[in-house]
Amino acid sequence: MHEEAQTRPHSGPGDGRRAPRSKWALLSLCLCFAIGVAGFSALGIWQLERRVWKLDLIDRVDQRLKAVPVAAPGPSAWPAINAGDDEYRQLAVSGRFVDGRETLVQAVTDLGGGFWVMAPFRTDDGFTVLVNRGFVPPDKRDPATRQRARPSGDRTVVHGLLRMTEPKGGFLRANDAAANRWYSRDVQAIAATLRIPQAAPYFIDADATPNPGGWPVGGLTVIAFHNNHLVYAVTWFGLALMVLGAAVVFVLFCGSDRRSWRPDRQA
Repeated sequence: MHEEAQTRPHSGPGDGRRAPRSKWALLSLCLCFAIGVAGFSALGIWQLERRVWKLDLIDRVDQRLKAVPVAAPGPSAWPAINAGDDEYRQLAVSGRFVDGRETLVQAVTDLGGGFWVMAPFRTDDGFTVLVNRGFVPPDKRDPATRQRARPSGDRTVVHGLLRMTEPKGGFLRANDAAANRWYSRDVQAIAATLRIPQAAPYFIDADATPNPGGWPVGGLTVIAFHNNHLVYAVTWFGLALMVLGAAVVFVLFCGSDRRSWRPDRQA
């Protein structure tokens, strides 16, 4: 009896050996690794696709900037206008500015902080479009300080870029039409405030043609596309490789753990 008690297997915590992990626990961990690798890889592929799309967009915009100016789209074309196909298109439109009316929109430019001067322009084709005549500093916000540049009502030709409306405000603030505080160039809201019916759903950024007296200053459109998609893709693929490496180490460790655990050798 005494000898049998001495040879009885002992599996207490002091024997220095561990039982292998359960089958379901291993499968669950392997599934988590697989999901991680697949998920990070999918995000990397998505960023590569976004990069292709962004490069194509940059190329199309570059072609528009180099193209010959065309007439401003009229009402029949308005429903089809969109940023991907039309923004930054070179335009030339003839007509007259309406009654010297204007709206100031807060702006930050290479010339400092100030305002965009948005003015309604009645085209010879019979529709009205808002024109961003350019930038003025705070001390020139009053039209009386730039009388020479005020539209005279004479027929003129405006050259510039087609820009899409900006309806969501800016500078982390919403537009306040009632108080005449504008932080983005919301075409519909500004047109309504100026009582301009059926204004074009876009506006025109005037080019750098000098205005009498020097203000407003046009041609300050900033065209920049952030294209960090390759960096993002490398990051996601790197994370996928890290998870894959961790999975390989885990599988090798579990295999070694199982081989070293033999119940018939425990005493």
